[in-house]
Amino acid sequence: MANSLFTKIIKGEIPCYKIDENEDFFAFLDISPLSIGHTLVIPKQETDYIFSLDDELYKGLFLYAKKIALAIEKVVDCKRIGIAVIGLEVPHAHIHLVPMNVMSDIDFKKAKLKLSNREFEEIAKKIQKALVL
Repeated sequence: MANSLFTKIIKGEIPCYKIDENEDFFAFLDISPLSIGHTLVIPKQETDYIFSLDDELYKGLFLYAKKIALAIEKVVDCKRIGIAVIGLEVPHAHIHLVPMNVMSDIDFKKAKLKLSNREFEEIAKKIQKALVL
């Protein structure tokens, strides 16, 4: 089986706007964001379905997502961070963290933002800095 798009990102074969990584997890900006700061959090273990993760990895993924979400909240003007687990577009378990001010901010049918490389880089750097504060 070929590596998923996300596994290729983890391996550095495809570029991304990385927020953070540790031994088990990886976080990066969604390149088709619903809002500024929309981030994907994934396990490094390639698993198609999030509920197929073993219990420890599953718990770890959500604790890691919490850490990333709290950093996003520090730098993005929003009321809260919405969370979505859809899992159909890429066969690799992942969590969407979406900064929200209104419910429609997490509507995946709406038009995606178009940001420049520079804008993505600036957002990623701000979130990275917030992780260490």
